[in-house]
Amino acid sequence: MGLTQIFASILTASLVGVWMRGTPRILSLLALSVLAVFWFQPAVPLRSFDFWIPSLSILLVVLVWFITSNVGAWKSRHNLIGLAIIAGVVTLVGLTRYIFPDPVLTTSTPPRLILVIGFIFLAALAIITFTTLSRRLAITVSFAIILLLAILVILKSPYLSLQLSIFLRELTGRPTDTASALDFRWLGFSYISFRLIHVLRDKQTGRLPELSLPEFATYVVFFPSLSAGPIDRAERFASDLRKEFHLTQDETLLAGQRIVIGLFKKFVIADALALMALNDTLATQVRTTGWMWIVLYAYTFQIYFDFSGYTDIAIGIARLVGIKLPENFTSPYTKPNITQFWNSWHITLTQWIRSYFFNPFNRWIRGYKSIPAWTMLLLGQLATMFLIGLWHGITVNFILWGIWHGLGLFIQNRWSDFAKKRFNLANPRIQTVLHVGGILLTFHFTALGWVFFALSEPALSFHVLMKLFGIT
Repeated sequence: MGLTQIFASILTASLVGVWMRGTPRILSLLALSVLAVFWFQPAVPLRSFDFWIPSLSILLVVLVWFITSNVGAWKSRHNLIGLAIIAGVVTLVGLTRYIFPDPVLTTSTPPRLILVIGFIFLAALAIITFTTLSRRLAITVSFAIILLLAILVILKSPYLSLQLSIFLRELTGRPTDTASALDFRWLGFSYISFRLIHVLRDKQTGRLPELSLPEFATYVVFFPSLSAGPIDRAERFASDLRKEFHLTQDETLLAGQRIVIGLFKKFVIADALALMALNDTLATQVRTTGWMWIVLYAYTFQIYFDFSGYTDIAIGIARLVGIKLPENFTSPYTKPNITQFWNSWHITLTQWIRSYFFNPFNRWIRGYKSIPAWTMLLLGQLATMFLIGLWHGITVNFILWGIWHGLGLFIQNRWSDFAKKRFNLANPRIQTVLHVGGILLTFHFTALGWVFFALSEPALSFHVLMKLFGIT
């Protein structure tokens, strides 16, 4: 989100918090969130795709709700109103083509109204088809999960994204020689997909509570957390949404403090550090070891203040409407080991991966009694961090970054077991040395890992690492 979108979100959230109660509050948040999916979508060089991509997001949300809801739930008055609001917002965005001389809610002119109505009609057919199948075939939920993962793989893979751009350009009669992997930018899909997969998996395991369409859709595309998280859980979000809420002076102050802190982190500290933070260009221009450490430290703090700043803003805006989003960062660079770092960095992603991958993977691998315990631990941590790396992007560098942290977690676990046997941990001096040393070591281990995260090519990353240690 840019500053204009942030301040517009603050204003609208404040109005909802002050004036709306009960069902009108929920429906207002639904309308605002669906509208934000279009307004926050960045420019796309493919004609009208800044309209079609958000429309696909909304279609996936409604489709998953129909698949996971009880039979006939859509017939309730509350859910019919939710459907009408969603269809109405999509239509309204399309109508801005005829109302305003320049695009207002999208970065380019929306498609013709007949195409918008055609999309809504086809979306309704798709929902009816999948809902009918889901009542007859248990595999439908699994198919929906596979579909979401497939889209995620395409978006995260530069090669597949490029091929998609070429295909869409050929389909729309546009030149393909200017195609780029960045042409198909789908705002917030990493977070949308994980929220939807969470709901689908909980449906499979019987843990999903019944949610109305307005509650469910608002949860998935909630406008403060649409673009940068955190990844909330549906039942926790819905419990806040259902509570009676009135924006008081104390709540306004708490929310305002969080927003101001977030704005300062992002637009003052992070943006200033970005001027000298590690990137592909600086990696080739820096000649001395000292300056290479400086640009690496700048990136290390820049990525933290940027990401945690956006999280603070999202949490603050959400509080204005009575939603207490979960914390995503708790001073990660002050932790004495890599396990505690990951329990403090992007917390909701770590918890999601632990719940839906690490724990099931561990239960599965423990079935092989012949595998030593340390091997199980190593495989589990490598696989988990490998997956987190892929979530950020399907590139060699993100894979290396994931492996780096997977190995770090394994080594730290082995060291912890060794230290318990070797040192008198009850001794305050030893505790202090291990704690301070652990903080310094963990911070620099994490900082060195950011080399793979910040740069695009492994060769460039290894060049920087050698420069950091004075080898070149």
